[in-house]
Amino acid sequence: MSRIRLRYVDHFTDRHGTVRYYFRRPGGKRTPLPGLPGSEAFMAAYAAAMGAPENKPAKQRGEQGTFDRLVALYYESAEFKTLKAPTQRAYRLAIERLLMLEKMGPRPVRGFNRTIIKGIMAKRVATPSAANDALKKLRILMKFALDLGWRDTDPTLRISKFKEGEHHTWTDEEIERFEAHWPIGSVQRTAFALLLFTGQRVSDVAAMSWKDVSLDGQRIRVTQEKTGTKLDLALHDDLLHVLADWPKWEHAILQTSWKRPFSVKGLGNKMADAIGAAGLPDECVTHGLRKAAARRLAEAGCTAHEIASITGHRSLAEVERYTRAAGQRILNDAATLKLASRRLPNQTQETP
Repeated sequence: MSRIRLRYVDHFTDRHGTVRYYFRRPGGKRTPLPGLPGSEAFMAAYAAAMGAPENKPAKQRGEQGTFDRLVALYYESAEFKTLKAPTQRAYRLAIERLLMLEKMGPRPVRGFNRTIIKGIMAKRVATPSAANDALKKLRILMKFALDLGWRDTDPTLRISKFKEGEHHTWTDEEIERFEAHWPIGSVQRTAFALLLFTGQRVSDVAAMSWKDVSLDGQRIRVTQEKTGTKLDLALHDDLLHVLADWPKWEHAILQTSWKRPFSVKGLGNKMADAIGAAGLPDECVTHGLRKAAARRLAEAGCTAHEIASITGHRSLAEVERYTRAAGQRILNDAATLKLASRRLPNQTQETP
């Protein structure tokens, strides 16, 4: 009698002497098969088991206690999943790049120390922002390792950040130079006006839509991608002038030549090219327009709270950082006028 050989089928003899057949893929669960191999019931159950999706255990990243396993667990944590989607993408990209460049993946988390961290930062001393971002991500991972009980101490404590430069705040002369090069009606000028007169980030300007503009055309609603802050902004007269004859497309205000909304990166690249074509210095970058908007508001006498109501900043300290370039000459003139209106003690009597 020929013996039927079926894949993933095995058998055992139970305590009553009966041969029991079962189906099991490697690493999977046993599925009992009724009757004898070749019988109708047996073959039907076997066919169903073969057709069922394989429930292979998910392969875990890295060995227990390594950075590979730590970051895999971090990506599944509430701390990571509650971040905004753009922040999640940025954090994941930065962490993966750090692990790749420093070959940290298979290293044990418990063996990580201050000397290693300082070495990582020293490699990036020429780019302080990169060094500080690496330190920030390491602090996040070390805190998470503490929460998991993988470490007893945080080696990032008391390691100071490098001093960073700041984005250049556009001057009025640079603004005029851009406007002189790009006429009203060009996508470059329209994007420029939206950035400057709303004080928003590139990501928020790329998402602006005509449906967010009020019925009277005087206001626009913005939900900031980075923070989720909701703003209701009055449109400046100069911006209204630029938008007056701009096409009222169904979706985004700014669209590519293929009539599709710009991606954040696409709009950023478009503006970088436009700035270069206008002959402006390298220090003039798109984010500097947001700072220029805050500077102009400060020079107009707006309070920090008033500026924050437009830029969406949650921290007044951050607003003050943005407005450091508020025209020193204008503020000095205001201070001098205040002093001039007050009679000094040595001026109360005429000199004989």
